Amino acid sequence: MGRPEDRELERAAGGRRWGMAGLAAVAGLAWAARDVPAQLGGRLSGARAERAARSPRFRDGTFHNPSGTRSTMVADPGRNLVKELIFGKQKRRPSAAVPLLRPADPAPADPDRELNIVWYGHASTLVEIEGHRVLLDPVWSDRCSPSALVGPRRIHEPPARLEELPRLDAILISHDHYDHLDMATVRGLLEHQSAPFLVPLGVGAHLDRWGVPEERIVELDWAESHRVGGLTLTATAAQHFSGRGLRRDGTLWSSWVIAGAQRNVFYTGDSGYFDGYAEIGAEHGPFDVTLMQIGAYDRAWPTIHMFPEEAVAAHLDLRGGLFVPVHWATFNLALHDWSEPVDRLWAEAKARDVRLAVPRPGERVVVDEPPAVDGWWQAVA
Repeated sequence: MGRPEDRELERAAGGRRWGMAGLAAVAGLAWAARDVPAQLGGRLSGARAERAARSPRFRDGTFHNPSGTRSTMVADPGRNLVKELIFGKQKRRPSAAVPLLRPADPAPADPDRELNIVWYGHASTLVEIEGHRVLLDPVWSDRCSPSALVGPRRIHEPPARLEELPRLDAILISHDHYDHLDMATVRGLLEHQSAPFLVPLGVGAHLDRWGVPEERIVELDWAESHRVGGLTLTATAAQHFSGRGLRRDGTLWSSWVIAGAQRNVFYTGDSGYFDGYAEIGAEHGPFDVTLMQIGAYDRAWPTIHMFPEEAVAAHLDLRGGLFVPVHWATFNLALHDWSEPVDRLWAEAKARDVRLAVPRPGERVVVDEPPAVDGWWQAVA
């Protein structure tokens, strides 16, 4: 046995090592959390707040769905969502790697008739229309979360790097949730692109805090449009909610219409099924292609995300041509199986005679000559 004074020195040294390790852990957490306040975004103030207050959708300090739809959880007696999240039997991740394709340059096409879709995963999609390039809800980060340590993590990598994107004419944001509006991606686009950001009312406050110049921010209420080159970009209704922190509905949410001289595209953003789709179809349709949210649904929140069968019904209401599903495959945001949304969609599309294309991430869909649905996801589910 060592002398008592030696043992005391060893205990003191061990205590110092533990203390240093603790300080290092705290410092590491502080470093990882350094961007969280900025990730939360900005708050409405000044002229932006005054404009929001004039919106028909704004009252009592927040935005509202026109039908008064509640965005809170629906009570389900006997169901424990936390327990189901941890111990549920759903297969919420694929068994093998999701196949990715590297987007190649598009084949030469008549610029007046050009219409292609490149889906990068989740809702991030490039619309190539009549010689213009419009990017929807880009999220390139590893997590859709304010934290780099916790939150839903990507199931597959982006099929292209942010700096590899073609020159963009516009960047559209549907709402401010983390899986649709990502600070790091916005800053990356700010560095590599010069296109304006078109956003629903109030979302410009987030972009402003992240350094986007005022002249590159275009905020729109529903039914308002903005011209970019030969395109008319219109914010249209959706049934959803917003918020990046504890405060809810301080910014507006929307769907989008992308209209050229010959071609017409609709994107849902996030939304429950509602009668507004028929109204949008009557006013802005028919659409050559619709980009429809099909994933992250649950009976606990039935009014703010569509079930796949509802997405098909909405597509028909919109007078859509080709149906391309988005908002699935990339982030695990609900309790259903990873492949369930697209399996249900395929069955419903066949039952209702809806033209469907289900691209792999990175695959270009030529809307006039879409690839046949081949069930590629079933091989990795």
